[in-house]
Amino acid sequence: MKIPFLDLNLLHESIRGSLDQAYHRVMDSGNFIMGSELEAFESEFSKYCETKYCVGVGNGLEAIHLLLKAYDVGAGDEVIVPSNTFIATWLAVSETGAIPVPVEPDVATHNIDPSLIKNSITKRTRAIIPVHLYGQPADMDPINIIAREHNLIVIEDAAQAQGALYKGRKVGSLGHAAATSFYPGKNLGAIGDGGAILTNDDTIATKVRMLRNYGSVIKYNHHIVGYNSRLDEMQAAFLREKLKVLDEWNNCRREVAMKYSSFLSDLDISLPFVPEYADPVWHLYVIRSNHRNKLRAQLEKNGVVTVVHYPTPPHKQDCYSAFRSLKLPIAEKLADEVLSLPISPVLTTLQIEHVRKCLIDFREFKLKKGACVHL
Repeated sequence: MKIPFLDLNLLHESIRGSLDQAYHRVMDSGNFIMGSELEAFESEFSKYCETKYCVGVGNGLEAIHLLLKAYDVGAGDEVIVPSNTFIATWLAVSETGAIPVPVEPDVATHNIDPSLIKNSITKRTRAIIPVHLYGQPADMDPINIIAREHNLIVIEDAAQAQGALYKGRKVGSLGHAAATSFYPGKNLGAIGDGGAILTNDDTIATKVRMLRNYGSVIKYNHHIVGYNSRLDEMQAAFLREKLKVLDEWNNCRREVAMKYSSFLSDLDISLPFVPEYADPVWHLYVIRSNHRNKLRAQLEKNGVVTVVHYPTPPHKQDCYSAFRSLKLPIAEKLADEVLSLPISPVLTTLQIEHVRKCLIDFREFKLKKGACVHL
C-alpha cells in the first residue's frame, strides 16, 4: 500500500469545481494584483480569525518580517524565538537586523516553554514570537503576561495552525499581531506561495499595507521604504474557496489524529500530548522514537511516506554558525527523535491501520534482534 505524506491532488479533487470557478473569476476579471478577490479574502479571513484586519502578503516568512518592520524592530534589538521551529521564524528576525534569542520548548508539547522566557529577556528585547507548532497553540496567557510586564510585542507565528483554538479563542487573535503562511501543504494552503498578517491594530495594518506594496498607498507615492510582497488575486481566489471547507477539513484531521492516538496507544511510542487549553488542528502528527531513522526507513519500505520536522535545529544550521556553541539540548533531542506520520483530511482508516501494522512489524523485528522495545 502506498501512502503519501499529503495527497494534495486527492484533496483538491474534492473541491475541483469551486477551484475551477475561482480560476475563471480571476481570468475573466483581467485583474491579477491587488483586486477584489484579495479584498474579499482579507475580509473573510480576518472574520474567521476573529481579528479586525488581515493583510495578504507574499509568503509566511515575509509576513513575520513585515510585522517586525512595522513595529520598528531592527538592528540592536533582540527577539525571543523558539529553539524548536522552522528556520523561517529566525530568518525573519535576522532580516530586520535584530538578533534571534532562542528559548527551549516544553518537551511534552514541543512549543516554547513560557517558564523559560524571562531568563532570556534583556534591556534589548523587543518582541516574543511564539510558534503554534504542528497546529497546536502555544500557551499564550503566560507569554502575554510576561510581555505586558516587560513592554514587549507578541507576534504569533500561526503558519501551521489556521483554525486552532486556545481556550476557545482563535489562533491569530491572541497577541498584538500574527503571521501565517498559505504554503500549499498548510491546513489553509494556496496553490502556490502566499501569506498574511492579522491584527486589531489600525496603525500596524496600515503600515504593513504600505510595506508590502513598495511603501505606497497611492500609486507612485512612496511614504516609506517598502517591499514587493503581495498575495496575488489567483491565490486569494483559491484561498476563498478553501476557507469555506477549512473547518470541515480540520475536523477530518482531528478524526485522523484521534484514530492514530487510539491505534498506536499500545505500541510504546511517544505520541503527541495535547494540554487542556488547546484544540489543535493537527497540521502534523508527530511521534518520537529512539530509532527514528530505522523506523522511518521501515515505513517507507512499506509505502508509508514520512517527514522529519525538523532534522536540524536553526542554531545548528550553517547560516547561524555563530549560534552553534549554544546549549539547546531539548531542541537537539527532538531533532533526533521526531517523525511526522502521514496526515490529511483524506487519509483513510485503512491507511492508518497499515501504518499501525508497519509499526508493529518494526517492534517485533527489534524484539527479535534483542534491541530496546521502545520505538
